[in-house]
Order: sequence, then C-alpha cells, then structure tokens
Amino acid sequence: MLQLGDSDRVREGESIAFTGFPIGAVLGLYPATHHGLVSTISPIVLPALSGRQLSVTMIKRLRDPFDIFQLDATAYPGNSGSPLFLPKTGEVVGVLNMVFIKESKESVLEKPSGISYAIPIKYLKALLKTIKDE
Repeated sequence: MLQLGDSDRVREGESIAFTGFPIGAVLGLYPATHHGLVSTISPIVLPALSGRQLSVTMIKRLRDPFDIFQLDATAYPGNSGSPLFLPKTGEVVGVLNMVFIKESKESVLEKPSGISYAIPIKYLKALLKTIKDE
C-alpha cells in the first residue's frame, strides 16, 4: 500500500522517483522506475504572448494559481498518472502530470526534454476528503 506523504515538505533540489508504464505499446506492460529531482515549485501559469491568447481558464489560474513540481526527470507517454515518491521513504508526494515537449509530440521519444511536471499530493488529499465528506 502506498503511503501519502506531505507535499508541503518537498523542497527544490530534493531527490524523487516515479514508477509507471512508459511507452507501453513498445516496452510492454512492465513497470519502470525513473529518478530525478525537483527543479522548482512554482504556480502552473503559462505566459500568454498577447491578450488575444488569454482565456477565461487562464485568467482564473492567474488570479488563484496552484503550485506544481517541475522535475529534472525524463518521463514518457505512459508515465502520466504515476506516483511521484521520495526514494528514501517511499512516501507519495505527487502525481506525474505532463512532460515539456520541445518540438512535437512525435519527437518526445527521440528527443526528450528531461522536464516533467507533477501535481503535489496535497491536492489529491483535498479531493479525497471532499469525496469522503459527500
């Protein structure tokens, strides 16, 4: 059973790992563990080049942004949704969410960026509490 940790205690530079099923169609359904570190903890807000690119969703995120872990770790398709954990304790501190793509989706296998993102586990804990309270 996975133990949910305290994502508020995670710091930049901290070692992390995630286990998932990357590139399942090629590698099969065998779990693979990758490691890396937390590069930064920052709000998930993407800059707009002009006002025309702003949407209602983007404006809401700008008003009330939530933090996300930027990872120095290579993830592939199939890793999304994987638990992000601390190697020393095994505590889950996040959920792998997305990968930064340099060129195109097709190039992610040939030229991975090495930049991945994870949602801190505190948001999952809040969601689970809401469901439990209903």
